[in-house]
Amino acid sequence: MTIRGVLFDFSGTLFRVESTGAWLRAVLQEARLPLPEAEFERLTNDLERAGALPAGPRPTAVPDHLAELWAHRDRSAAEHRAAFTGLSREVPLPAPHLHDALYERHMTPGAWRPYADAAEVLAALRERGVPVAVISNIGWDLRPVFRAHGLDPYVDAYALSYEHEVQKPDPRLFARACEVIGVDPADALMVGDDRHADAGAATLGCAVHFVDHLPVDRRPDGLRPVIGLVDRG
Repeated sequence: MTIRGVLFDFSGTLFRVESTGAWLRAVLQEARLPLPEAEFERLTNDLERAGALPAGPRPTAVPDHLAELWAHRDRSAAEHRAAFTGLSREVPLPAPHLHDALYERHMTPGAWRPYADAAEVLAALRERGVPVAVISNIGWDLRPVFRAHGLDPYVDAYALSYEHEVQKPDPRLFARACEVIGVDPADALMVGDDRHADAGAATLGCAVHFVDHLPVDRRPDGLRPVIGLVDRG
């Protein structure tokens, strides 16, 4: 198989979102609402169990009244916001506006860090003339994150679930990503961390390579094997 194009997932693959504690602390500082450390730790743990941080830990249990919304959360910006602010509101916070502030925070470039080898691997693909698409289940425009971290010049196209009203593992989103970079799915490699969602690319004939969804400092070179896969192809 000759690999002529690479599709990358966003969260857990090229970038990692900040911890729940850092997320909450940033919003409390912005709101000038200091909390005793014990209260801060309790709220951090409660928000983490609720799964309120998008791209963070999954909910330990999704409340019944949010179950249907949760299943389709990545199909639109409105559903994504409603699902995650709904989970956040399961946790009483010091001020009601903090639930929306938390959601807004996770969309900022400062809430994300690229993996250490992301720029290196994307640059190597560009040097080889291999087009790249970012394909993500998401409810907001992640392009500013790539621009702020200097990775946007290496990305040829974005296929985002909320813009197409379809979410992975639906093969239509992968097909769209391949179409916009001009690559047949049989000649494409999908790189992701979700063994369910990202595996949907295989139904189109794409090769699939998985990376581990680990903190940035624990995965310094997880993307580098992609270069070897492209070169061997």
